[in-house]
Amino acid sequence: MTTVDSMVQAPEFATLTEPFRPELLAHCYRMLGSIHDAEDLVQETYLRAWRGFDRFEGRSSIRRWLYKIATMACLTALETRSRRPLPSGLGAPQDDHRVAVAEREPSVPWLEPAPDTLLGGGGDDPAAVVAARSGVRLAFIAALQFLSARQRAVLTLRDVLAFRGAEVAEMLDTTAAAVDSALRRARTVLAEVGPVADDLAEPEETARRRLLDDYVDAFTRADPDALVRLLRADVELEMPPTPTWFTGRPAVVGFLAAKVMRPGLWRMEPTRANGQAAVVIRRRGEDGGYHPYGVQVLTLNGSAVARVTSFNDPGLVPLFSSAPSRG
Repeated sequence: MTTVDSMVQAPEFATLTEPFRPELLAHCYRMLGSIHDAEDLVQETYLRAWRGFDRFEGRSSIRRWLYKIATMACLTALETRSRRPLPSGLGAPQDDHRVAVAEREPSVPWLEPAPDTLLGGGGDDPAAVVAARSGVRLAFIAALQFLSARQRAVLTLRDVLAFRGAEVAEMLDTTAAAVDSALRRARTVLAEVGPVADDLAEPEETARRRLLDDYVDAFTRADPDALVRLLRADVELEMPPTPTWFTGRPAVVGFLAAKVMRPGLWRMEPTRANGQAAVVIRRRGEDGGYHPYGVQVLTLNGSAVARVTSFNDPGLVPLFSSAPSRG
């Protein structure tokens, strides 16, 4: 491509392709289970698309063409990567907070949360917002990790993104029959894994905000009695990279009260991740400042918290918040 051709192509390429960046990031995240890896693969997708833009003949839509490039890039990346689990995908929970907690396992490629601000919210259409959020909920992303890379691609392209079987076959350079077969197998695996979505009644927005504010208040004040009133009886807590996880309100509150909650130790900033309520966590250091610690994603059911997934990874914090680390 000549320099003149590149100058002419640049604004056209950006105009046509940039609107799809958030949904492509969500797609790569579903495939990889890591928002950091997904960002890298989206960058690779746009580089490949840029290089091949002069050969794009319009026989498919720009959107489908980009999804083909992104999916193939993800499939190649997954050839050398292990699945990304949560602790709940590796072993049974504990119902007694007095058990010895396992050492952190930083060598495990743990599943990561994804900020809603990066993935897009589905625009102004309420139905589109619900669909966008349901396609990235933690329970679904965790379940996808049990599928082979190709099954993951087929299921997300067909069931989440609603591409037709023939379109998916073209993207994956295979047949419609092969796509249908892979989709059946993927659905079977997910049915065996268990619920792939949180079939819960989330509170409306005002109640959601109040519940989140009350949770932050109870946690930062280190008030276990207040926390008890916000948690379901069957609440679950997991804390990657720690393999140990807990089930039941007595175990969860007992562990947090004994090992985690201290007045003034934590600072929490409400946010959204994976279409769910979440908080950015900072911990007070010896210098008196509050430094990045991780992100908690909350699964809400009615007026209570059903699950707390605490991703204790400081490297996630910059993705979710630009708030100052000292206060």
